[in-house]
Amino acid sequence: MGLLKGKVILEIAGLKKCHGSKVILDGLDLEVTRGEAVVVIGPSGCGKTTLLKCINGLESHQAGKILIDGREAGSPGFGWHEARQKIGMVFQSYDLFPHMTVMENILLGPVRVQKRGREEAAAEALALLERVGLADRKDDFPRQLSGGQKQRVAIVRALSMKPELMLFDEVTASLDPEMVREVLDVMLQLARAGMTMLIVTHEMEFARVASDRVVFMDGGMIAEEGKAGDFFREPKTERARRFLKTFYFRAD
Repeated sequence: MGLLKGKVILEIAGLKKCHGSKVILDGLDLEVTRGEAVVVIGPSGCGKTTLLKCINGLESHQAGKILIDGREAGSPGFGWHEARQKIGMVFQSYDLFPHMTVMENILLGPVRVQKRGREEAAAEALALLERVGLADRKDDFPRQLSGGQKQRVAIVRALSMKPELMLFDEVTASLDPEMVREVLDVMLQLARAGMTMLIVTHEMEFARVASDRVVFMDGGMIAEEGKAGDFFREPKTERARRFLKTFYFRAD
């Protein structure tokens, strides 16, 4: 697990998000410390993905604040374009450009958005590809890759922007079972290297092993949170206990 540095990098206070009359996030409060890997779990429709999208400015919110390194994201002095430079996000779908090679997909952000030198960015991208075992696929097109390989490229693409916080939204949900492990292994390596991560997942064993803290959401609110070992060993709330039981098969 990442070593906690003691500084809050993400602070969410009173976050409220509605779709019409339906409340998706209901006054949610959350802090993530630099170097911490936090896993967010909960039943479908409880607001997990919406939370990540609000943090990255992909969804607007009606009330509350999102602070990155103590600055309010979306405020006049710290707009979403600037805030997103500190945040990397990987989605369920890979969203790679099919007409671009792996390397071209990765370099798009650092070179066009951050205006970094192509040679320097390419060297860093190649090192990241090496880290996830895909350096030899840098000139391939997405159609030549498996689902797990595409997702690893998507992770590298996000890391190439040098974010301070990584958001992962069910990144293994669309993968065949045999491809899930290769992606989770990369995320586990990032967690152990001290990357600050907020991860939405249904992979409970991964959550137990890779996270410093578990946040259990229900009905747009945080129903329970705590250290991963404590949460999975003895959840405090009946709702969390019932949720965890759904992941264990019993033959009567």
